Amino acid sequence: MRTKWLVSLLVMCAPALVAAQTGHFDGNWTTNMACDASEHMPAYKWTFSSTITNNVYHGQHGEQGGPGYLVVDGPIKDDGTAKLHAKGTVQAGKAGLVTQLKGNKYDYNIEAKFTDNAGSGKRDEGAGILGRPCSFEFTKQPADAGAPTPAPAPAPAPAPNPQ
Repeated sequence: MRTKWLVSLLVMCAPALVAAQTGHFDGNWTTNMACDASEHMPAYKWTFSSTITNNVYHGQHGEQGGPGYLVVDGPIKDDGTAKLHAKGTVQAGKAGLVTQLKGNKYDYNIEAKFTDNAGSGKRDEGAGILGRPCSFEFTKQPADAGAPTPAPAPAPAPAPNPQ
């Protein structure tokens, strides 16, 4: 009898447990970032795919360790606020002194705010000495956006022309 009760309880609670493990913002997202020019680097814009799983953001541009590499990670609170951490490798040009001393690697924080299907953020520029302004726009993709589009049916072969 006790086993039956326990099984019934698990069956009734399973949907709630699964829902608790899924974050409100979960899904595939597109990230657009734009950074202003600095003394040593030109302005640039990047667009890359990102995901949110269990309310944890992850986005990556480029290949790890290569020029132009950037990875952004961080948790998103239930109210949509997030402090994301970005780190990467300079793409090209002459980086500033501090970045050169770090082997052309950089890192910074992003203050972001997400809603159900969009978000925005800004790079923490510190005192403005080491950072330049960068903005981020996040757009959630429809759940079926990753599904391949079915190919159209082939056209029927033309009827032979009797002569």
